[in-house]
Amino acid sequence: MLTRREFLGTSALLPLAASLSLEGQPGKPLRLAIVTTVYRYLSHGQHIGDRFLVGYPIDGEWHKPNIQVVSLYVDQKPEGDLSAERAAEFGFKVYPTVAEAICCGGSTLACDAILIVGEHGDYPSNDKGQKLYPRFEFFEQCREVFEKSGRSVPLYSDKHLSYSFEKAQKMVQTSRGMRFPMMAGSSLPVTWRLPEVAIPLGAKIEEALMIGVGGSDAMDFHALEAMQCMVERRAGGETGVRSVQLLDGDAFWTAEEKGVWSKQLLRSALSRSDTPLGLTVTDGRTQDLSAPGVLQSLVKKPAAYLIEYRDGLRANMLMLDGALKDFNFAARLSDSSLVSTQFLLTPEPNVTYSARLVSKIEHMYVTGHEPYPVERTLLTSGMLESCLTSRQQQSRRLETPHLNVKYAVTES
Repeated sequence: MLTRREFLGTSALLPLAASLSLEGQPGKPLRLAIVTTVYRYLSHGQHIGDRFLVGYPIDGEWHKPNIQVVSLYVDQKPEGDLSAERAAEFGFKVYPTVAEAICCGGSTLACDAILIVGEHGDYPSNDKGQKLYPRFEFFEQCREVFEKSGRSVPLYSDKHLSYSFEKAQKMVQTSRGMRFPMMAGSSLPVTWRLPEVAIPLGAKIEEALMIGVGGSDAMDFHALEAMQCMVERRAGGETGVRSVQLLDGDAFWTAEEKGVWSKQLLRSALSRSDTPLGLTVTDGRTQDLSAPGVLQSLVKKPAAYLIEYRDGLRANMLMLDGALKDFNFAARLSDSSLVSTQFLLTPEPNVTYSARLVSKIEHMYVTGHEPYPVERTLLTSGMLESCLTSRQQQSRRLETPHLNVKYAVTES
């Protein structure tokens, strides 16, 4: 078995080696192993896995990745499971363990890329309301095979890295220490925007606000990471989060009355919504959701995530179930200009926003380069966990010195 020093020296060359192999043998597909909680209709495993099996629409074309699914591990097989059907149709095998899947039944790593999807399925929740998906456990089983095999491959882990920041941080540290490309996160940061805007790279942001729907750690993560992908572009790059607080119920409306978040930004974000509820649904008239009393009449279980960054930026995420059904962002820059947009989620069954995500995953598999930093998802995972802890502790403001996650993005 290779020593750690020998392993790091070898794995450091992997992205370059993979790139050269692709250029030299353009007809040879990469071998992909899928590790997922469930593989049934509309699960993330099916959404993402099927893209690699049959292709997906992107930029006005139908694209079939030069990637072959060679194995699958499914942790649970509820009614409607599609794993055996897909395996029979596309000629791969469903294995009983993670290790066997990524080794294709052998004793060493036998794939060129790994897709981990820990979303959906029957798993317990903790006292914070977090679903205890085994993403970290899947990752650790892959790491053990990497170490045994003396090589590693690019790996994508869907949604949160983990419900635990400590575990999420260990995952990122492992990928950096063993030098294999890694991505994670939500589809919202890479979906279309209406309008198609971004915070200018290096801009000074005075305040930011995100609105969305969900009411669970799974959905609230989407909104948090969408907000993070916008504010991370500010001057100085990302330096981490100083404190968090989660307010819900009456405390939410008290904070609104006190002006804890900008009414101007709330109006701007609400104006981007294509799914206003209330009168717009009941009798077809348009309605100003930001008018006095309207939100309070529609939203029965509001929640506000108050984020204070280490560089002084304040960003707030408002979950407004009952008022709208989409995700919208607004920010005020230092020159007093406003930036606002909707993160577009296209309908099922095609759910083409997942194709946007798969195109980024494919890019990493093929090139060995991450299209955006995994630290974005690491920080978002930590923010969510800390906010849920705040709610558990009667909405106490929590200092978060552990969220000193630093990274920078570039134009791409």
